[in-house]
Amino acid sequence: MYHTIEFAVETVIDLAISRRDRLELVLIKRGTRLKAQVKPYVVETEDGPVEVADLFFDDGTSTIQVRFDHFAFVD
Repeated sequence: MYHTIEFAVETVIDLAISRRDRLELVLIKRGTRLKAQVKPYVVETEDGPVEVADLFFDDGTSTIQVRFDHFAFVD
């Protein structure tokens, strides 16, 4: 299921366009809205557990380990 998400902070993500291509660094500006499937999980950091998600966008691209405090659900 795709959700509309809005980025709360300006952030740089590693965008996977296809498995054969290299990751592309992309700047996402605060307020940007995108449709994505969200696969949440928790990673352990030096500061303790952090909620993150892998995002699969409706154009076929994806990124991993985006912190939940960097985006919010619009719908």
